Amino acid sequence: MKVGIVGAGGRMGRLLVQLAHEAEGMTVAAASELPDSPLLHRDAGDLAGIGPIGVVVGDSAEAVFKAADIVIEFSVPQATADHAALAAKHGASFVTGTTGLDPAQEAALAEAGKTVPILYAPNMSVAVNLFMSLVQQVAGVLGPDYDIEILEMHHKYKIDAPSGTAVGLGKAAAKGRGVNLDDVAIWSREGETGVRPDGAIGFAALRGADVVGEHTVMFASAGERMEFTHRCTDRSLFARGAIRGAQWISDKPPGLYAMADVLGIEGA
Repeated sequence: MKVGIVGAGGRMGRLLVQLAHEAEGMTVAAASELPDSPLLHRDAGDLAGIGPIGVVVGDSAEAVFKAADIVIEFSVPQATADHAALAAKHGASFVTGTTGLDPAQEAALAEAGKTVPILYAPNMSVAVNLFMSLVQQVAGVLGPDYDIEILEMHHKYKIDAPSGTAVGLGKAAAKGRGVNLDDVAIWSREGETGVRPDGAIGFAALRGADVVGEHTVMFASAGERMEFTHRCTDRSLFARGAIRGAQWISDKPPGLYAMADVLGIEGA
C-alpha cells in the first residue's frame, strides 16, 4: 500500500512517516508540507529520524494524492475539506484526525465519501474511542436524572475549544440519551447563567503548558457522582491509531467511516 503524508514535517507528520515506513504492507510514497515551509526538499525519513527513505518533501498536497493509494493527515479544518475533495478527484483513500470541522466542512468529507473511503475521527486513540462507547452506554442507562459535564485540558497551543474529542464525548452521551447534542449543549459559562437546565450537557475547556490531552466525563446526581477520565501523555497514540485505521480502510468501499467502525464497536 502506497501511503502519502500531508504535513510530513510536523510532529504528527513525522510520527506518521516513521510508523507507515515500519508497518507491514505499507510504504511511504509521497510527502508534502506548506509551500513556505523551510522543510521542503528534505527527505521525509530524515525528518522523521529514521534515515533517508528516498521520499522528498514537496509543496503540493495534490501531488501526494496523485502518488498514493491512501493519504493520512492531521491538519486544519478548511485544508482537510480541500484534501477530501482531492482524495475523491484522484481516487485515494483518506484518513484524517483533524479537529474543529464545522458542519459544512464535515459535509465536504461526506460528499467525498461517496467516491472514496474516508476515515474521519476527532481522536484516533483506540482507548478514547472505547471511552466514547462506554459514555454512550452509561448515559443511556443512567438517564436524565444525572447531569453530564465534560471537562477537557490541552496544551496552550491548541487553537479550537472545546476539543474535537470533548465534542465527540458529548455526541456519545447525547446519543445514549436519544437527543441531539446541539439541542442540549452548554458550550461554556460566564456571568449570571441561571439554574442549570434539566438534560443539559455542559462543557469546560482548560489550556496550559504541554498537556497532550485529558478528558473527564462526569455523571452527577443527588448524593453521588461518577467520573470517567482518559489522560494521554504521548501523542504517538494518535499516529498509531491513524495507521491502524489506514490499514483497515484500505479495502473498504466508498463511505465516511469512524474509528468505531475500525474497532467494531457502537459509536456516536
